Amino acid sequence: MKKFLGVTLTGLAAGAYGYHYFTFPQIKPDIKPEGSPKQMSTMMLEMGSKILQRNDPLSGHHMYLIGFHPMKETPCHQMEAHHFCKQVNEDFAECLIFDSSTSNANLTGIEYIISEKLFTQLPQEERGYWHPHNFEILSGQLVAPGLPKIAEKMLLKQKMNSYGKTFHTWRARCWEDEKPFLDTLPLGPAILAWSFNHDGEVKPEMVKSRDQNLDVDTEKNKQDRRDLAKYAHPQEGSDLDMRKHKSHQNAK
Repeated sequence: MKKFLGVTLTGLAAGAYGYHYFTFPQIKPDIKPEGSPKQMSTMMLEMGSKILQRNDPLSGHHMYLIGFHPMKETPCHQMEAHHFCKQVNEDFAECLIFDSSTSNANLTGIEYIISEKLFTQLPQEERGYWHPHNFEILSGQLVAPGLPKIAEKMLLKQKMNSYGKTFHTWRARCWEDEKPFLDTLPLGPAILAWSFNHDGEVKPEMVKSRDQNLDVDTEKNKQDRRDLAKYAHPQEGSDLDMRKHKSHQNAK
């Protein structure tokens, strides 16, 4: 059952996922975009579109993962990232990233995920856009809410040694310095995000908030996943230490 991103989870695990999806606590967005309330004509158009149009490109984004992203050039900007992913083939997945998990969540970015095999085929200049995933998994930071622990671990095992290319277009629920930093509109250019690869890089308040909201324990996850370390290969980009980045050091 060697499927990238756990695409062939057993029928039992998949059924359990469907059940737990509606039972785990949901995280609400911290911001509400600027703008006037919807008019009746807008709601009628939405209803008509729902009945008469299709949204096939959105189907299949069922795999739900929550992790944390620092921005590569400004790692004092860190955010909680709710991924809804679609497995395109054995080696490639795409994710829509939101700031929360409710129906009014804000779309804040996208991530493409590739296997180690595809990463090694990339030109050297392209590899600098792709962050490694092993520390996210082994540190306990990356979680798949609603999945039974055995299925979550199966999924994360298949995600070992993969890489992600992530751009955030909205700094919603972004952490700057010691306080949440919130934009009520997606301002400025898209920002290349990265992964945490060392202890002490992620804002502890952000992890604590996520863990409390979902009733998960990042430290316990870390202990439970120690046996996955034997599957880890050295990954490019893992030597980038956010604590030594000038924007992190100069944060006021």
